[in-house]
Amino acid sequence: MSIEKKIQELREELRRHNHNYYVLDKPEIEDYVFDQKLKELQQLEAEHPEFYDASSPTLRVGGEVTKNFETVRHEYRMYSLDNSYSREDLEDWEKRIKKMVEGKVEYVCELKYDGASISLTYEDGKLVRAVTRGDGFQGDDVTNNVKTIRSIPLRLKGDYPAKFDIRGEIILPLVGFAEMNAARVEAGEEPYSNPRNTASGSLKLQDSAEVAKRPLDCLLYSIKGENLNFKTQFEGLEKARSWGFKVPEVAQVTASTEETLKFLEHWDEHRHDLPYETDGVVIKVNDLQQQEELGYTAKAPRWAMAYKFKTEQAETVLEKITYQVGRTGAITPVANLTPVQLAGTIVKRASLHNADQIEKLDIREGDSVFVEKGGEIIPKIVGVDFEKRNPKSEPTQYITNCPECDTPLVREEGEAQHYCPNDMGCPPQIIGRIQHFISRKAMDIEGLGGETVALLVNAGLIQNYADLYELKKEQLLPLERMAEKSADNLIKGIEASKAVPFERVLFALGIRYVGETVARKLAKEFRAIDALAEADAQRLTAVDEIGDRIAESVVGFFAEERNRELISRLKDYGLQLELDASVLENQTDKLKGQTFVISGVFEKISRSDLKKRIEDNGGKAAGSISAKTNYLVAGENMGPSKREKAEKLGISIISEDDFLGML
Repeated sequence: MSIEKKIQELREELRRHNHNYYVLDKPEIEDYVFDQKLKELQQLEAEHPEFYDASSPTLRVGGEVTKNFETVRHEYRMYSLDNSYSREDLEDWEKRIKKMVEGKVEYVCELKYDGASISLTYEDGKLVRAVTRGDGFQGDDVTNNVKTIRSIPLRLKGDYPAKFDIRGEIILPLVGFAEMNAARVEAGEEPYSNPRNTASGSLKLQDSAEVAKRPLDCLLYSIKGENLNFKTQFEGLEKARSWGFKVPEVAQVTASTEETLKFLEHWDEHRHDLPYETDGVVIKVNDLQQQEELGYTAKAPRWAMAYKFKTEQAETVLEKITYQVGRTGAITPVANLTPVQLAGTIVKRASLHNADQIEKLDIREGDSVFVEKGGEIIPKIVGVDFEKRNPKSEPTQYITNCPECDTPLVREEGEAQHYCPNDMGCPPQIIGRIQHFISRKAMDIEGLGGETVALLVNAGLIQNYADLYELKKEQLLPLERMAEKSADNLIKGIEASKAVPFERVLFALGIRYVGETVARKLAKEFRAIDALAEADAQRLTAVDEIGDRIAESVVGFFAEERNRELISRLKDYGLQLELDASVLENQTDKLKGQTFVISGVFEKISRSDLKKRIEDNGGKAAGSISAKTNYLVAGENMGPSKREKAEKLGISIISEDDFLGML
């Protein structure tokens, strides 16, 4: 037998045993025999590098070191999910769905795994990339680390598509987590707080050999791509399983909220029997075409809903109330608690939100309080055990001055929070604005983190984000923990940020109420910072989904001389303060003021491309027909009720050819 054939046979055999052990939980050979075969393959590959294969089982042991994780844009955005907590929430969701799609609607119920979200890209049956969720638009390339996870196939089998992404959760099973913590305690180290955070942190370790030592697992649940060979979510799960992925078999098709609730009740009771953590159930519309019809809001798919299990609650003592100042000057009261175990983590602090919340719950220092995790993530105080209250306790007096700069606080009419108005002299506000500016969703300046920003401000080197572009390497070197290479990387990162597109620069400016989505809308509408700066409130509210509050905030921002000066400086430094010419080439106002609804299946253009062309040409793509709709773009298999509603309202029904002709 030739060496090449021997290597190929060993690889195939090890892949099969790997799948049997880590995916099917049905090992056929002893661990020792597997290890011996793996060592034999490693030796043969070392002696014959000409037969290298990026999907070889030997890569499972790691060894690659990644200093900086490359940021990669997701081909298909990773959306968040809307949450529900009651039967009424689910019934309302089902009613909305049935108004928007035709025919029978089925659902798929899947457990909501509590781990780190991951997107895996496969081409020709081979794993080529693994990217963390990040902000949903882009994440970190952690391919080398993910290859060490034994339940993730490096090469597929069966009738897989030529190219697709598959999404899932990297988890740390409870037994493995307990063993890791036992080893840490034995070594005199602090135990990890919970499986989810430990799994997430593992993906960002620089040495993949260290990742390989951790008993990580991966559960898959969603496939994205063109020309997929299945028509329903449930069929997609079955296909993924047949290609070699670890897909839990608990998923169930249901035909109504009643059936869905039975699934929820069962797993709310039995979730603690599972080998991994779960915090709820995800309910999805089963039919993929109906999913297309339903589409997305700015943040979440309309065709999916997460049902969160009732949160766990604990009782502890509120030792002290302190106050934090945010980048906008907003004051947040914080409860400092006697540490208590809650939903797998040690809770020491909880947000008290604002003065009204403190007064409403009559919360006082020294009280025994009930704490729970809102959506299993952020701890909050939900009540006080008044029977245990010290009769001499005094009501909480909310602070009147800023805890950082002692400026008297203000509270505008209709606002829930108090604010420190000293935005140019209050250290947390200065630091917070710059930290927002450099954050991943904004300028994403490599080599510059939140702690370094604080260091630069405290050293007097910067007072605002424009000052970043005047920093010199020699100014940085005397700073604590700033070596020559770190200083070089920081200066290069600042220089590279000059290429960040206009919509992200606009978000980075930190205009109140202007988040990512609003920044994209404003950038697209006004195309340059000068045009936006000249717009009055009436012109701004004419933009789709821009309300009075946002408009007033934008006008107020540009009315301040210091903000105009900062923008003038950013222009001089070469930042992108208008849309790139290549973007503008593909954008027109041909469809301005026109609202379109898309329905059915199309031959020449995908639904997502159709929607993009509508928006690129100034139109609005709406999810449902109303009196404001101008055109219904009708494809194959469009439901009859949409057509009937359009005809009743006198809305023009056009084909994809008619639409393309409009452009």
